[in-house]
Order: sequence, then structure tokens, then C-alpha cells
Amino acid sequence: MTADLIPFFVIVPLLAAGVLVLAGNSQRIGKAGLLAVLGADVVWAVWLLTTLLDGDTVLAHRIGLWPTGVAIPFAADLFTALMLTVTGFVTLITCWFGVVSGQAEKRYFGPLVLVLTAGFNGALLTADLFNLFVFIEVMLLPSYALIILAHRGRGRLMQVTSSRIYVSVNLLASTIFLAGVGLVYGTAGTVNVGELAGRAAESTAVAVSVAVVLSALAVKAAVVPVHGWLARTYPFMSPTVTALFSGLHTKVAVYAIYRIYAVIFDGMAQYLWIGVVVFSASMVIGVLGAVGERDARAVLAHSTVSQIGYILLGVALFGAVGLTAGIFYLLHHTVVKVSLFLSTGAVEIAYGRQPLGEVTGLLRREPLTAVVFFAAAMSLTGIPPFSGFVAKLALILAAFEEQQVAVALVAVAVSLFTLLYSLKIWGRMFLGEPEDSSSEVVTAVGTKERRIPVGLIAPALVLAVVTLALGVGGELLLGVSATAAEGLVDTSAFVEAVTSS
Repeated sequence: MTADLIPFFVIVPLLAAGVLVLAGNSQRIGKAGLLAVLGADVVWAVWLLTTLLDGDTVLAHRIGLWPTGVAIPFAADLFTALMLTVTGFVTLITCWFGVVSGQAEKRYFGPLVLVLTAGFNGALLTADLFNLFVFIEVMLLPSYALIILAHRGRGRLMQVTSSRIYVSVNLLASTIFLAGVGLVYGTAGTVNVGELAGRAAESTAVAVSVAVVLSALAVKAAVVPVHGWLARTYPFMSPTVTALFSGLHTKVAVYAIYRIYAVIFDGMAQYLWIGVVVFSASMVIGVLGAVGERDARAVLAHSTVSQIGYILLGVALFGAVGLTAGIFYLLHHTVVKVSLFLSTGAVEIAYGRQPLGEVTGLLRREPLTAVVFFAAAMSLTGIPPFSGFVAKLALILAAFEEQQVAVALVAVAVSLFTLLYSLKIWGRMFLGEPEDSSSEVVTAVGTKERRIPVGLIAPALVLAVVTLALGVGGELLLGVSATAAEGLVDTSAFVEAVTSS
């Protein structure tokens, strides 16, 4: 792949979204077109990944071939390519689930997802803070509509309510983000990430300005103490949209935090203690919230806050080992959490939305679903041979290397609580017995007819197999993650490509 082809990660989904809108109400064309474009996006990302693995360190392109400082700079290194590949894959799998479950039948579902994909890809590729803001907003606009694409009734009312929270918080975060970009331009005279390289280490004013941008990204990543919106919104979206947002929205903010701190702050150690404290708090508060919930998706939503803390510890433990662990954890969590949301979503679609303990005894009724959920839950906990074990072990070893023994102990303790809430869902949904034999739910569950078809659980199964493969073959992805981490420790190649492209 050449650098001139990078913009097609944004152009193709946008054009395809327009074509699907013009296609009208044809569900067959809409579904086939959506999956075809997302499949092509994955192939495109794999091509980029193999190109960078074969020798090219960074590919950079100036949109419209305008001179540096005027053009929108796009740049892709190995970290970018890994993110494009994994997130593209989980987006494809999630939309497959949406098609099978019937949640993708709305006319504008496909176009909205494609616009979201274009915004996400652009946010990963841009090397400009203002255009990072623009592409994140491109992601958010279709997201607002996707949240309320639901059936009428009580569920729709709850989704509209959660949509208001989602919109309000993200508008606030976007305002802070834009203000931060303005401050950066006012103090540094540029918003080009390459031209800002190391400037935060040289100027306190620039450091404070970029910190405003990072604080906005922290809101979007649901970092404690600005995490409450996620737990109030994710449980009330449709299963497909919840899984989609889990794989994309928080991850783009995490990616941006990695990139900005590595390039603009040059990984300076002066501020890392803030990350250690905040991200450790996210791990603890998120897991405690998950333990206290009685709804499967609410548990997983709080769990996301905790897991984001783990991922961002890679930045706080800045160095080759810490960044390698963080990148691996980011990729692992993207796959595993989507698998969990899809497997619990399949149960919700088949048996209705119920608190934990109301729909029980599904192990004998839905053995495949039970196995898929158990595998993903054990991976999230960090049990071998799944990818979660490799990710957590790498992060704990990184903490010891940086002499952050307390952080390592917190990571281990939080893993035990993660096991606790995972077993709570498993026990109350799959192993438990009906509490009231006269209830309608129990009567339905007590029948011998299987309700979750193989096609509905297959997307979650694919991701569960992937997390097993990443665990067994963890050395391969760890090696690639280590190479990507080198590009964050030494950003000279990235900076040169962006400023001279």
C-alpha cells in the first residue's frame, strides 16, 4: 500500500453511506452493502498492516497535496494499523450480529454505521488536533441517531433518556476539546501533532493547553471521576449499538491519549504520577460498581470503566514494556468486551431484558451461548490460556519494572473482583435455578426449546475463538505490539513523516 491510498479509509465508507441512502428501503441491498464495505475496510487495514510490517515505518499523506501546515495530515504507523485492523474486524462482526438479530433492519442503520466508521478511521489517521476534533464529531453525530434506533415502548423511552445523557456529556467534552485546541494554537502557533512534538516538555503553557485536550479525551474514555455517563447510557442502548460503541468510542479516545502523550509530551515522566493515580482509581471504582449491579449489561458497562483503567496504565508506565502491555491490552479488550456484549445481547433478544436471577438455568438450554460467555468472561478476568492472561501479566510485569509495586497489587486485586462479577453473571444466568416457578419467565426458560439460534451467537463465538487464539499465540501479537510501542517511545519517524510528507 502507498501513502496516497490512506484517505480511502475515510472516503469509501462516506461514499458508501450516501449510496445506501439512495438505495431506499431495500433491506437486502442495505445489509449486503454494509457488510461488504466493512469487510473491504478490514481487508484494507490488513493490507496496511502487512505493508508496515514489511519495512515501512510510517506512511503519511497530505490531503489534496497542499503544503505542510495547510493540508490535513494523515499518518499511519504500526499502532494505527493494528487499531484499524482490530476495530474494523469487531465492527464487521457486530454488524453481522445486527443483521442476524434484526436490529440492522432500520433503513438508516447501515449509512449511520458507515459514517461512524469513516469518522473513527479518520480520528485514528489524522495527525492534527483540530481534525481529530472534527473526526470525533463525525463519529458522534451518527451515534446520537443510532442510540434511539429502537422499538417503540418503554425500551424506546429509556433509550431516548440515555441518548440525552450521552449527547449532553459529549457536547460538554467536545466544547472542552475545542477550547483546548484553541489554547494549543494560541500558545504553540500550530495544531499539527508533528510540529508539536516535544513542545509540552519545553513550555508549561503548551503543556497546560494540551492537558485540556487530554481532559476532554478522558471524559470520552470514561476515566474516573468523569465516568458516570457510560454506566447510565450503555445498558439502555440496543445490544448491537452497545457492542459497537464499546469497540469504537472509548477506544478512539484511548488511542488519542497514547498518541498525544507520546508525541507532544515526549513521554515525560513529570506528569506520569497523575496517570498512575487516576487510572488505578478507575480500575478500582469501575470494578466495585460492576460488583454491585444486578443487570448483565450494567455490570459490563461498569467493567468497561475498570478495564479502561488497565489500558491507560500503559501510558502511566511509559516505556517500552508498559506501552507494549497497554497496546496488547487495548486490542485484547476490544475483542473480548464486544464478545461479552454480543453473548449477553443474544440472551436478551431471546429471553427479554431481565435483572440477573430472573432468567436462569441457561447452561442446559443454551450450552453454546454459555461456553462463549464463559470463555470471554475468563479472558476478561485474566485466566489462561486466553488473551486476558497475557495482557494482565504483561501489565503487571511492566508495573514491577517501573517499581510501581502498589499498582501491580491493585491490578491483581481488581482481577479478583473481575472474577467475582463474571461468576455472578455466569451463576445467576447460566447455573442458577428459577426463583419463582410460577413466573412467566421461568415457564419460558423451563421449556426444552432452544431460543438462541447458532447464527445469533456465532458472532460472539468468533470473537471468543479470537481471544483464545490471541492467548495461545500471544507471543506473536506481543512482538507486534512491542514494535508498535517502539514507535511511541521514539517518535522521530512519525514526526518526520508528518512534517515532511
